[in-house]
Amino acid sequence: MTTIIPVTRLDPSVDHHLQAIVSGASTDATCSTDLAAGPWDFDARPGYGPGSSMGDVIPTGAPRQGELPAEYREASEAELDARIRAAKHTLGDRVVVLGHFYQREEVVQHADYVGDSFQLATAAKSRADAEAIVFCGVHFMAETADLLSTPEQAVILPNLAAGCSMADMADIDQVEDCWEQLGEIYGDMDAVDADGRVPVIPVTYMNSSAAIKGFVGRHGGIVCTSSNAKTVLEWAFERGRRVLFFPDQHLGRNTAKAMGVPLERMPMWNPRKALGGSTASELEDAQVILWHGFCSVHRRFTVAQIEQARAEHAGVRVIVHPECPMEVVDAADEAGSTDYIRKAIEAATEPTTFAIGTEINLVRRLAAQFPQHEIFCLDPVVCPCSTMYRIHPGYLAWVLEELVAGRTPNRITVSDDVAAPARVALERMLAAKPPVGAGTR
Repeated sequence: MTTIIPVTRLDPSVDHHLQAIVSGASTDATCSTDLAAGPWDFDARPGYGPGSSMGDVIPTGAPRQGELPAEYREASEAELDARIRAAKHTLGDRVVVLGHFYQREEVVQHADYVGDSFQLATAAKSRADAEAIVFCGVHFMAETADLLSTPEQAVILPNLAAGCSMADMADIDQVEDCWEQLGEIYGDMDAVDADGRVPVIPVTYMNSSAAIKGFVGRHGGIVCTSSNAKTVLEWAFERGRRVLFFPDQHLGRNTAKAMGVPLERMPMWNPRKALGGSTASELEDAQVILWHGFCSVHRRFTVAQIEQARAEHAGVRVIVHPECPMEVVDAADEAGSTDYIRKAIEAATEPTTFAIGTEINLVRRLAAQFPQHEIFCLDPVVCPCSTMYRIHPGYLAWVLEELVAGRTPNRITVSDDVAAPARVALERMLAAKPPVGAGTR
């Protein structure tokens, strides 16, 4: 049962905002009133659940969560808060709770570390003393934490249904098939030219499965984050004549365009089409081959939203995430990672109006943390990340109390044959440090 709480600009809770919309206490709009229900109502069904990714097709065999016991489904917000705090106190240093920037406030308040997927994976690596790592994020993030933690540590995802539609847009079979087709055009993929470069270097965004990271590691490639994408592409161009970038086309396009790569030399690879939908000539001339993937959260942002923000707020500063479409990034004042957005607001010395193009949980949290500024989401429709939102305090209370009882639920493990090359790709990423202040266009 959820208590309806009056929502204000300084209340960071998206759940409170959604409950107010559904109850009629707020006239704001949401993309789905089902978001106000408990995620366990959707866990047994295939799909990403209500929210920004609900239109995306989930792969067959995607993990599903078993039924959450009624005591957690029926507990109030206050009861769950008390149970989580009690379980954490009992477990002490045996457990570390990681909370992603996009996670709901009712979960983030219990996190020992809050950050993006890379920062949290690094935090997991730094806590070798913890017996269990509870990752309040999505599946690929928990996999990465397992790759970087010790074999003795258990990485736990509170809700197995918390996947990522972008990560699912590039599965290992599709990527292997793409690589084989490219080999038919480029010849020996390991052959170096007079400059010591191979035909193509694969680069995967952090938002990808462990299997994809393993593929990249086996083929001389590297992982990137939204913060170091430019540095990683420079690394790749030193070693390859071309880059195969997946799964997010927009991060790849925005980064390469800012580096001077012409759009006509960035063909798209659609895995459902022969040669990805391009001609052999276009692929020969390519500098960056972009995978046909995207983030459903960041695809919601539009140029029209930016224009409206500028019309209604004189002097507004528009900052968007580089996963947004190119036209949106071009129309914004700045583009950068979630951490860049947070730091930009933190560094503003004068009261400023910020229009932010990223996930609503982070935007509302920033508005509450920096009340001297006016901070709002570019998209007026309240629509959190579908899968991130499936981590509910009920699930966090359940896994923590299971750990207290000596049981380890929902453990995420990566097989050794995938983990070894994936770690190689991640270590290359860790060595590719962007210059201080990177993240703007």
